Amino acid sequence: MAIPTPTQVTQTLPSPYLTGAFTALGERLLPLLSTSAAINTASYAQQVAPETALQQQARGMSGGLGDYQQYLNQAQQYSGPQAYQQFMSPYQQQVMDTTLTEFDRQRQMALAQQQAQAVAGGAFGGAREGVQRAEYGAQTLQDRAALQAQLLQQGFGQAQQQANTAFTQQAGLASLQPQLVSGQIGALSALGQQQQQQQQAVLDAQAAAAKEAAFEPYTRYGLVGQQLTGLAGGFPGQVQTYNPIQPPSTMQSLFGTLAGVGGLAGKVLGKGGIFG
Repeated sequence: MAIPTPTQVTQTLPSPYLTGAFTALGERLLPLLSTSAAINTASYAQQVAPETALQQQARGMSGGLGDYQQYLNQAQQYSGPQAYQQFMSPYQQQVMDTTLTEFDRQRQMALAQQQAQAVAGGAFGGAREGVQRAEYGAQTLQDRAALQAQLLQQGFGQAQQQANTAFTQQAGLASLQPQLVSGQIGALSALGQQQQQQQQAVLDAQAAAAKEAAFEPYTRYGLVGQQLTGLAGGFPGQVQTYNPIQPPSTMQSLFGTLAGVGGLAGKVLGKGGIFG
């Protein structure tokens, strides 16, 4: 039986330059794929900026919004039918006594003048003079009572007006107090929120930097793999011919192994791979 003639086999291997580059890249990449090289995600975990001191102060001041009650309680004392009494002048009676005393003195002087005229006219002690004197006395009492009532009414009106003024003032304070506290709370809250936003921005920047540092090897090797994959088409391949019956030489086996590793690295790192 005739022995068949060995057939020559020709294969195309990648460029030695690319083969070496992919091999070196694969040696550095494979350790990163092991479970022992897992990334510590806690190093860049999202954090929330805590409440600032100004925000805490604003929250604490919210309890003071109810302090207006003290002004309402005070205003209540200035309302009602007896509220005027606390505003009556302590000199009211002295003023009345002085005014009425002067009134009585003026009336006595007028009565003495009237009697002198009756004596001069020879009518003193007569019936007509008696009637005039009685009418004068009655009118004097009436005028004195009217003057006293006028003084009392005047003092009451002034006291009532002062009570109304005090009531309005206290009611205004009751309305103003929450507004002032709310304004302070709003201002403190706004400033505290600005500080919190600044702190949050710092925390976010730190987390982003930590994440970038954790992924730096993958990013760097991924970029290198993409560049090598893009350059692969620009380097000519190496043609090798050998007899399939005769095993390839050590150098040929090495080239074949490097070609396989280079293909794996290209798939892993190249476009469409896990870092593509």
